[in-house]
Amino acid sequence: MIRVLLVENESLVRQGLRRLLELDRELAVVGEARDGEEALERIRELDPDVVLLDVRMPKLDGVGVLRELKKRDGAVPPCLILTTFDDPDALLAAVRAGAKGYLLKDVSFEQLVGAIRVLASGGSFVQPSVTDGLLRALEQGALDRTLAGEEPAQPLTGRELEVLRLMAGGYSNREIARALFVAERTIKNHVSSILSKLYVRDRTRAVLKALERRLL
Repeated sequence: MIRVLLVENESLVRQGLRRLLELDRELAVVGEARDGEEALERIRELDPDVVLLDVRMPKLDGVGVLRELKKRDGAVPPCLILTTFDDPDALLAAVRAGAKGYLLKDVSFEQLVGAIRVLASGGSFVQPSVTDGLLRALEQGALDRTLAGEEPAQPLTGRELEVLRLMAGGYSNREIARALFVAERTIKNHVSSILSKLYVRDRTRAVLKALERRLL
């Protein structure tokens, strides 16, 4: 059972999300929060497996919640940003603050549940349409380039690029292994190599850096 905390400013949206998620027997909504300050209290109280986190909220926004968690606790639980705004700057801010996923609120129920499962299993997920918007913004030079850092990324092998593309789609190591007909341990080694070559700490940053460097 995946324990989910809903953090959403609008009551109607929050209630709708709860009803939807309760349709899946593998998900349990263990609590709700209406603003950022309440979210911090509920996260510490309930220790959820995944947090669905709105970006724009009173008192403290979603990025502020992530930053405060990292500052106070040194770690951030798997947080899936859910927003109506396709904003590449907000995506980068959320990822830098520790978010593991980013979805627009117009996604299907299947996409939402799939993303929650990916985060619960330790993965990361960024909606394809969001990454498209990010890539366009990068092409227009609208985003700062600090995410990439000063270290030049090392070249990836053909197999590593295949794995990276599947990572960008939100697939877990097990799913990638099945798709490429190799052992899961082999995929873990490829992922470790990708992170090392791109000088990043996690899968989400690997995908973002790959987009910036036109590897995808």
